[in-house]
This record gives sequence, structure tokens and C-alpha cells, in this order.
Amino acid sequence: MPMTLQDPSENSSVSNGSATETRHFTRGLGLFDSTMIVVGIMIGSGIFIVPAEMSRLIASPGWLLVAWVVTGVLTVTAGLAYGELAAMMPEAGGMYVYLREAFSPVVGFLYGWTLWTVIQTGTIAAVAIAFSRFAGVLFPSIADNHYLVPPIHIVGRYSVSLSTTQMLAIVIIVLLTYANSCGLNYGRILQNIFTVAKIGALVALIVLGCTIGIHHAALAENFHHFWTVRHPVPFAVGLDASSGLGLFLAICIAQTGSLFSADSWHDITFVAAEVRNPARNLPLALAIGTSSVIGLYLLANVAYLLTLPLTAIQHAPADRVATAALQTIFPQLGAAFMAFAIMVSTFGTVNAITLAGARVYYAMAHDGLFFSLAGKLNRARVPGWGLAIQGLWAIFLVLPRTYNPLTRRYGDLYSDLLDYIISAALIFFITTIAGVIRLRRTRPDAKRPYRVWGYPWLPLLYIVGASVILGVLFVYRPTTTWPGLAIVATGLPVYIAVRWKNRQQKA
Repeated sequence: MPMTLQDPSENSSVSNGSATETRHFTRGLGLFDSTMIVVGIMIGSGIFIVPAEMSRLIASPGWLLVAWVVTGVLTVTAGLAYGELAAMMPEAGGMYVYLREAFSPVVGFLYGWTLWTVIQTGTIAAVAIAFSRFAGVLFPSIADNHYLVPPIHIVGRYSVSLSTTQMLAIVIIVLLTYANSCGLNYGRILQNIFTVAKIGALVALIVLGCTIGIHHAALAENFHHFWTVRHPVPFAVGLDASSGLGLFLAICIAQTGSLFSADSWHDITFVAAEVRNPARNLPLALAIGTSSVIGLYLLANVAYLLTLPLTAIQHAPADRVATAALQTIFPQLGAAFMAFAIMVSTFGTVNAITLAGARVYYAMAHDGLFFSLAGKLNRARVPGWGLAIQGLWAIFLVLPRTYNPLTRRYGDLYSDLLDYIISAALIFFITTIAGVIRLRRTRPDAKRPYRVWGYPWLPLLYIVGASVILGVLFVYRPTTTWPGLAIVATGLPVYIAVRWKNRQQKA
């Protein structure tokens, strides 16, 4: 599968015997379907877990909610700005296309390269493993230490293994890759069913937490001392949330959890070529989807604070705050209920991420910057080879393990990679929204069915806010931020080599 520059006519046609059958993407996604992709891909397992780490950093109920408000403002602002780009360029590929058109092909490629190597595939692996681990709550035979193939050490602290947890994750990846290769309709129906189910589960958690789950100890600790910072965890030498500067920095650092538990909303732009009336439906889906999820996330945190004292949120076992909250309401069945709800949520998320990612590789292949097979549509009018390539790499990322000789515990390589790439992903978001401003200047006469409200102040709000958070992360989280740039940089020699090979073939 060489990376070669294709003739544009190959983009939508394949040979079938002596005849040539032209195939195009099917515009089969309406507003509801598109919104379900936005919502379904945002709600994974993060909202049920990340409030624990955030509360340890911020150590105040009121300021914890402020951190989520900051997340909401940035996410909805970004969604509104992306709406302009999506309506302007309703093509398969989303951010890859926007970065390519606003800046240069190399910027688009670096995003696409990082998406394939870590962001999309690593997230598929991570969320599939999350599904498996919560399945282990219901079925004890599914566990990290139940090995089909025990860890085989390769080099240094790295090894490979195959546990029952990993095996189930691989089965999920294969199943959803196959389902999405059968046509858009299969992925759409799965997404709608599981997104509606996960919204129902999250709403049920909120309603229960805000009614019968209200606990007097939680009310006394959280709401009588709403803005008081108590026993914060230091995030640097001599710095924690007990000072004004420390609180500001803690809220910024906490965004690594909240922003990226609300991440991937932009994946709907990857499938823009399959959305009906994209000029209307894409901006609306982004606006409705992001604002709805952020509203649910804020309410979920309120439910946690009504149900659990802040100290219980900070020290929830394995950071499973939602499980701890539900167990206070249903002591015997809370863990099982929450495990099932998160399994539903993560299954839907893996489906949405799987569906969307292959469309980026399709666009890259048409520019001669990815495996050429990824640029072909199968008989079901979806990029079947792109789905397969994505699925295989995601399966590969499930297998490698990291080993800590001090604790004698195994971790997951994809988890480290995702930690490293968080800041790099934020750079791509900032750059894409800067592309709204750049394209207004370089292509003032381009057709824009939707123009972002509050231009240029709304895009600038995101750029400034996200840049401040990014700067804080580079200073106070250097071990997880700078390696992310190194991962992105590995795409440069690949880009140079592919372009050189393409020129040689054209000569």
C-alpha cells in the first residue's frame, strides 16, 4: 500500500471487471444523526472519572464548577468557529482540510499523521480498554491480570501481552470496524441507539444525584464552604491552589481532564461529505451538540457535589466518582449499574471515533499523503480500507505495555502517548480556529453559508484562552507536553519522503 499521488479521477471510481463503477459518499446523515455523533463522541468515560483528579488539584467545590464553565466556554466557542469552516468546506477530512487550505499541506499532514498514529487510534484503543475494564466489574474473568499471553519483555520497560481485558477490547475494535465498513447506515444506527442510551444514563445519574441522592454531609461540606480551598494537592514546588496564582494555574492544569473529556466533538467535520444540507446541519450539530454535553457535564458535577463530600470525590476508588455517587444511592447495585452505563457510553464512543477517523485518511490519500488504498470507497460507499488500516493500528496499540520496576505494575503504552499528545492536540485546535481569521483575509469572497457569531472576538477568545492554558501546561507539565511535540515532529521526515517519492513518480 504505497503512499502515492493519485489522479483525482480515482477518488470516486473503482474498476469492476471491464466496467468502471463510480462511487461517491452517500449524504445519509441528517441533523439528528450529526448531533448524535457530536454528543456520542464527547460523552465517553471521562465525565465519570476526571472530576476526582480535578477536585484534588482545585480543592474547592465552587472553583471546580468554574473549571467546568471554562471548559464549556472554550468548547462551545470552538464549535461555533468550526461551524464556519465546516459550512465553507463540507468535505471529507475536516480539520485536515481546514489546516491544509488555511495554511499549507504540511500543516494539514502533521495533523493527519498525529491523528492516525496517536490521537484517533490511541483513543479507540483507550476507550475500548475502558469498555473492557468496566465489563470486568460484571464479569470477573475479564481482568488485566488474566493473561492469554503473559507479558513478554521486549526492551527496557516495554513489553507486550494479551489479557482478557485486551482481548475484549480487540474484539470491540474489530466488530465496530467491520460494522462501519458495511455502510454509513450501520454506523449511523449504532451511533443513534447508543448515544440516546448514554444520554439517558447520564440524565438518570443527574436526576438521582439531585433528588434522592442528596446527602446532608455533602451539603454541609460542599455548599457551606463553597469557595473555600481545602487541602489542595501541590502541582509544583511551593505551588498549590491555596493562593490566587496557584488557583488560577490549577484551573488551567485541570483543563487537561475536563477539556479532553469533552474532546472529539469536531469529528463530525470528518464526515462532512456525508451530511445532508451541510451548510445548515454542520454548524447546528456543532452548536447543539457541544452546548448540550457541556450542560450535562455541569449538572453531573452538581449531582456529584450534592451526593458526595468533596473529600469523597477526591479519594473515590480508582477515581470512579460516578460509581461512588451511585453506590451511596444503591449500595448493593450501584457499581454494577454504573459499569453497565459506562459500557454503553464507551461502546458508542468507539463506534463514533471509528466511523469518523477513516474519512481523514481518505482525504490524505487523495492528496498522495497516505496509503493509496485508504482513498478508495468500497461497495457500501465508505472508505473500507481506511477503516481497516485504522483498526489494525488501534489493535496494535492495545498490545504494548509499560512496566514500572519500582511498583512492579504494568501500564499501557497508548495511555502515555495520549498524555503526551494532549498539548499538541490543543495546538492544532488553536491553529484551526486561527484559520477562520486567516481565510477571512485570504479568501474574502469565498462562499460562507454560516459566519461565526461575534467575529473576530469569539475566535480570539478561544485562541487567547487556550493559549494561556497551553502555556501553563508547557511550564508546569513539561514531561507530558514537550514529548507531544516530538511525536508531531516525526511526521516531518515522513512528509518530506512522501513528497519526494511523489515527485519522482511524476517525473
